[in-house]
Amino acid sequence: MLTSATLLPPLRRFKIVDVGASASHEPPDFARLVAAVDCDIVGFEPIAAECENLMRGAKPHHLYLPYVIGDGSARTFYECSSPYCSSVYEPDIALAEKFQYLEEFMTIVKSGPVETKRLDDITETEGTDFLKVDVQGAELLVFQGAVKRLKDVLVIHTEVEFVPLYKEQPLFADVDTFLRAQGFAFHKMKTWGRTFKPVLMRDGPDASLSQMLWADAVYIRDFMSFGDLPPASLLKLAVILHEVEQSYDFVQLALQTYDRIMKTNLQMSYLRQTAAR
Repeated sequence: MLTSATLLPPLRRFKIVDVGASASHEPPDFARLVAAVDCDIVGFEPIAAECENLMRGAKPHHLYLPYVIGDGSARTFYECSSPYCSSVYEPDIALAEKFQYLEEFMTIVKSGPVETKRLDDITETEGTDFLKVDVQGAELLVFQGAVKRLKDVLVIHTEVEFVPLYKEQPLFADVDTFLRAQGFAFHKMKTWGRTFKPVLMRDGPDASLSQMLWADAVYIRDFMSFGDLPPASLLKLAVILHEVEQSYDFVQLALQTYDRIMKTNLQMSYLRQTAAR
């Protein structure tokens, strides 16, 4: 299988930080990256049973910790009927019940006080290359507690919401504004929604018609500032963009910048190899 790493000089191990690890897709978005290059994965999952499952199935270089990640503040954690809908923000059931197949997942089964932890304070997250965040409305809290870590991060996969499914939660515009201020640029997203009751699509109760509710958004280092990145980071960025995003035009842009700094010719080698696929 062609991987971008076949063109490149040896790189240090990649570090993936997975906040909300039990909510990773199967396989997770970063599975191709893990298959292509050497990676360390540090995952966080606050629900004990879910974290224990992750730890039992952990492969070498995978670490899972039962922390609630946020901005370091004291919060209430709301565990929902679907563990994947649990959050430090209270679900808005009055809103959820207007849509097909949301209230059933977001019903609170228990709640209690928690102390959130900042990624900036967790040694294991130093040198993060790829950051995935899926914490049901609390994404901005995670980023606010990771200002130092974001200086190293090259690519972010984060869930964002367009409608406040959780009371007083930040929305996409808030997350977008914050990440842009940290030197990231929006790249792309995959959106999801539900139909308003009683409309039901033939594809099933979790299908959407018109109202988008949330998305997985991808942010990368601002391409206008690629020249400010260390050469090794440019190569890691190229690998992530190739393996995870299949953003081949961005890959060649990162390699072009690397070539300009290091006086190499990786861009043209990559373009020839991808053209031959």
